Amino acid sequence: MLILGIETSCDETGIALFDSEKGLLAHALYSQIAVHAEYGGVVPELASRDHIRKTLPLVKQVFAEAGIAAKDLDGVAYTAGPGLAGALLVGAGIARSLAYGWDIPAIAVHHMEGHLLAPMLEDNPPAFPFVALLVSGGHTMLVNVEGIGQYQLLGDSLDDAAGEAFDKTAKMLGLAYPGGPAVAKLAEKGEAGKYKFPRPMTDRPGLDFSFSGLKTFTLNTMNKSDKSEQSKADIACAFETAVVETLAIKCRRALQQTNSSRLVIAGGVSANTRLRQRLEQMVKKENAAVYYPRLEFCTDNGAMIAFAGCQRLLAGQHENLEFNAKPRWDLESLEAV
Repeated sequence: MLILGIETSCDETGIALFDSEKGLLAHALYSQIAVHAEYGGVVPELASRDHIRKTLPLVKQVFAEAGIAAKDLDGVAYTAGPGLAGALLVGAGIARSLAYGWDIPAIAVHHMEGHLLAPMLEDNPPAFPFVALLVSGGHTMLVNVEGIGQYQLLGDSLDDAAGEAFDKTAKMLGLAYPGGPAVAKLAEKGEAGKYKFPRPMTDRPGLDFSFSGLKTFTLNTMNKSDKSEQSKADIACAFETAVVETLAIKCRRALQQTNSSRLVIAGGVSANTRLRQRLEQMVKKENAAVYYPRLEFCTDNGAMIAFAGCQRLLAGQHENLEFNAKPRWDLESLEAV
């Protein structure tokens, strides 16, 4: 089954072609970072406009790269949520129209399901069941995964997600958007242990997250410092360490709570080198294994949507002619495959 995947939930337009027998045939991504950087964050209206401009040219591009035509397709998968309402509607409207015009089925995909299944695109995919840490700009959650559509939410962010905290910390330190890579790069120059930041919500039971207090602690530390470049680097190092340690502690608890031997980490923050190194150390002590997608599939992309949509279309699921954007969409409400 050959599926076209369309991802437009935020500030990246991702298009891909996935074949159930041959695997990923082609993918393309247009990032709007340059558009939003001067505003210090994503501007929803600008995101929607760029998706309108870029989606169809990228569809044509992946068709050309894979050497296929529309008549070869068996279905279209698109992100229906969660995300920015306008951006989602652009992708959903285009995808549903293409599927209707080509007389093939369409399937709405949950953005976070796409992320947690992204490691399945690798040569060594994880087997079910596993615990998934989904950590990005808008989400930080732990999910127990028994199978596709069989999800139990173990913990969620009560306020700022980890990626959001990185963006806000970057702004405090005078760094550019997006904050994750910028803070990580500056942290490499910092002195470990110069500052000790708290590990939020690790002093109590449970698997929920909260990073707003860590953001405030960063601001107070910055205001008390001499604001030199070295101090900024030391603060970035302490902040990154606190986030990484907090995530590692919660992941260890989740593995122990579920008796799982497999941990999947996905989402934009999963590209963080220090986080990957720390989780490798943690799972080794727990006699477990950690899996993550290749770096280009950590952030939003069409490949994960094409893959997730393919699994649901193979199971006989599809949408009617209506399409909707779901800015908020409960992961546990999805139908099992």
